Amino acid sequence: MKTFRKNIKLYFGLASLALIVSCKPEISNDFEPTQNGNVDFSKYISIGNSLTAGFSDGGLYLEVQKTAFPNLIAEKFRSHGGGEFNTPFFSEAQSNGSGYIRLKELVNGNPVTESVTDKLAYTGANTLAKYEGPEIHNLGIPGMRIDHSGVGQVSAANMYFKRLIADNEVGTKNYQQFVAGRNHTFFTFWLGNNDVLGYASNGGYEDPLDPTTTYTSEAVFKAVYTNFINLLTDKNQKGVLATIPDVTSVPFFTTVTTARIEAGVKASTGGAFEKIYITTANGVRAATSEDLFTLRFPTDTLGKAVVYGNPMTAGYGLIPQNPLHDKFVLDKDEIADIKARVNNLNAFIKNLAKDKNLAVADVNSLLTKLKTGINYNGVGVSSAYVTGNAFSLDGIHLTPMGNAIMANMIIEAINSKYGTKVGKVDATGFRGVKMP
Repeated sequence: MKTFRKNIKLYFGLASLALIVSCKPEISNDFEPTQNGNVDFSKYISIGNSLTAGFSDGGLYLEVQKTAFPNLIAEKFRSHGGGEFNTPFFSEAQSNGSGYIRLKELVNGNPVTESVTDKLAYTGANTLAKYEGPEIHNLGIPGMRIDHSGVGQVSAANMYFKRLIADNEVGTKNYQQFVAGRNHTFFTFWLGNNDVLGYASNGGYEDPLDPTTTYTSEAVFKAVYTNFINLLTDKNQKGVLATIPDVTSVPFFTTVTTARIEAGVKASTGGAFEKIYITTANGVRAATSEDLFTLRFPTDTLGKAVVYGNPMTAGYGLIPQNPLHDKFVLDKDEIADIKARVNNLNAFIKNLAKDKNLAVADVNSLLTKLKTGINYNGVGVSSAYVTGNAFSLDGIHLTPMGNAIMANMIIEAINSKYGTKVGKVDATGFRGVKMP
């Protein structure tokens, strides 16, 4: 059994890590400033989670805050009567905010990341320096879920939320109360991702000690979502609802494949082991190409004696007696359930938008296209890890270029629904993953 003591390393074979950029691409801009009819952009607010806030590379920091899609949209609104739009930026002295990861080097074509730990904004454990500035309009809170948006206690556990409210409101003020009363005239709304993503990113395993890993029931989701939209449209304000993406299509789930793991295992064990065994609701079985491993899959634990075995047994993940813990892999049945749930929730969102006469930005359809890749004004964009331009190093959140593409999708939805002619963003002017 000496083979089990080997440190099994995987080589993902990311051979082509050059960004695909053409020389001076033609930028299509189909829309020019014009009258907005009965649409009032004078006070725009944006409601959402980390994707709205500008979270990227596993953290919230100043550079990507500035390129968050609501900021890019607000800039285009200025030619159409749009007013001031403020984001709770970190200061220059604390510009790295919560910290993040960056690409350190490429080793045999494989990305190696490192943590950025200088110029952080922490003032204590789970506490960021309070935002001090004018009224904000980008109201995105990393980690926010629909089912938690009406719960005041969440503000005590969420350091990004705590940063934006008074100390005497921490633990009592909920997100809907935080958003209410801003006298907005237009809004974008992109919540609901985390109500599915939390479960999916934990491999379809609901941790009883971590409420962020649970599914939000469809009944609760629909009731709370409807109440939130009623709040935002109480004066007949117009806006955009964004659909929930199929979370299983992002690099966090598509980079570490069964074939790559098996190839690494075979190479590292001299062919003694080839299969990976996983835990499913229907029992233990060998992984197939239909199963998805998370980007944070701990490859260095394969073949070892680890705490997940009961009793603790060597050969973790390589023998059926000690299969991988459920939280590291989405099996095909869990994937099918997630897809069905996303489709049901998106159908609800579209119907509610129709009832409220609101625009819909179909983010889900965009991510479906990115799985195979698109040519965006001369730039290759896909959901490929590192090379795809759209997704940051955490495999879930957008790069600045991804945010620009998202801004354009929302602008297109606004123009289509309301007959406006808001100009688009030049997405090619923004970076993908920053190379070392």
